[in-house]
Amino acid sequence: MARIALGISYDGRPWQGWQTQPHGQTVQDTLESAIAEFLTVPTSTVCAGRTDTGVHGLGQVVHLDTTIERTEQSWVRGVNAHMPASISVQWAQRVSDDFHARFSATERTYTYIILNTRVRQPFWAGRAGWVFQTLDLESMIEATRFLLGEHDFSSFRSSQCQAKSPVRTMHAIDMVQKGDLIFVTLRANAFLHHMVRNILGALIQIGQGREPVSYIKHLLSVCDRTQGAPTFSPDGLYLTAVKYPGFEFPEVSNIFLA
Repeated sequence: MARIALGISYDGRPWQGWQTQPHGQTVQDTLESAIAEFLTVPTSTVCAGRTDTGVHGLGQVVHLDTTIERTEQSWVRGVNAHMPASISVQWAQRVSDDFHARFSATERTYTYIILNTRVRQPFWAGRAGWVFQTLDLESMIEATRFLLGEHDFSSFRSSQCQAKSPVRTMHAIDMVQKGDLIFVTLRANAFLHHMVRNILGALIQIGQGREPVSYIKHLLSVCDRTQGAPTFSPDGLYLTAVKYPGFEFPEVSNIFLA
């Protein structure tokens, strides 16, 4: 039995999230169907992070176990031959049995793209969250400092979140503007359900002048999702990287965020 890790990129717009569903319209269902065609046997996968409907993946990682021998290049080309254009295997690598796509990961990185223009741009539809009011980027950057470190992120957690603990450690948040686009990159040990989108919702409230910079500090202290900002759109959210100590995987070209 061999354990294979795969790097997966996908456009989240056509899919109802990552996790398998009875209707089959998910990234996982489509990937596993393609793998079954390639190997001629059903094969289940485990991913690093279950993304929501409309969320994109540039650096998703999965693992699977199989007794069938294939070269790494054959995995990439063979599985992709059975996939739609919106999903693609970027690399394949045999790993040791102690590797686990979810539990071996010590750090995950998400990037959110905000389109800050008075008029919406069709070419960014589904690929960036649109805000037509001019945002105060300096206030938003100042507010992010409260999020760094270990915190109870209950105020940024979906009511449907199944995580046993709301405590997470935020390692870094970087925010930079390039023309009409604002790139917000968040790096943490792990994320709660809707955590990034709820953080973005709060930061945008601050950027619009609706809330003070201290709003983030307040939300962290009350640990109450009902006091938080509305959950922001999934359109501009990308899972960009997953870190595994002791395992070296190929880097995937990041055409949107370079």
